Amino acid sequence: MIRLKSQDEINKIRAAGRLVKAVLDAMQAAIHPGISTYELDQVAMKVIEAAGGSGPCIGYGDPPFPTATCISLDEEIVHGIPSENRILRNGQIVTFDVVCELDGWMADAARTFPVGEISPEKQALMDAAEAAFWAGFSQAKIGNRVGDISAAVQNYAESHGYSVIRELTGHGIGREMHEAPDVPNYGRPGRGPRLQEGMVICIEPMIAKGERYVTLGEDQWTVAMRDHEPSAHYENTIVVTADGPQILTQG
Repeated sequence: MIRLKSQDEINKIRAAGRLVKAVLDAMQAAIHPGISTYELDQVAMKVIEAAGGSGPCIGYGDPPFPTATCISLDEEIVHGIPSENRILRNGQIVTFDVVCELDGWMADAARTFPVGEISPEKQALMDAAEAAFWAGFSQAKIGNRVGDISAAVQNYAESHGYSVIRELTGHGIGREMHEAPDVPNYGRPGRGPRLQEGMVICIEPMIAKGERYVTLGEDQWTVAMRDHEPSAHYENTIVVTADGPQILTQG
């Protein structure tokens, strides 16, 4: 069941969203070749704890996810587990996927960043993931349907030569990390639940340079591209309002 949020609840999600943005900013500032993904996760935890929040990813799922953030490298599209043995190298791209809980409400966002100097192809992939988000965001209007968002993301990505990962979707969010409805990154206009005022959802294009097919790692969490081509992820938590969509994870 899709649960519409009141203005007070939206304000609380927005506060959690500001914390998510602060975490992403701190993690981005710490990026350099030679730092471990574990150290980057610790940067995130310090910001979260200082704000009185928590990282609901810790202990989530089966097997329980062990860290506060997901950190994925190059062909890894999502759910990479931070580790002292996973060291950033010049030329890689790194994706941070961050969920924060504050006062019982959650927000979620993801960004892909360069590590040092990256290739023009990787930069173009990152730019396309962000642009695909904005294409989907533009369709998040009262009276449209989830499929309008999905189709806009897919059309943008595929028209620029990128593939769209289909096994992973955006989602509703609020008291829980994943709520109804699912928000796929592919689909047909005019299909799916109708968008209503007070709907809070995560739009999160996940696209790849090569084919769309993915594999699940031995850790039962890390999702990576089967052909080992690089991938990028761009996500925000948004709310549908009478004045159009608003981003709640901008800071």
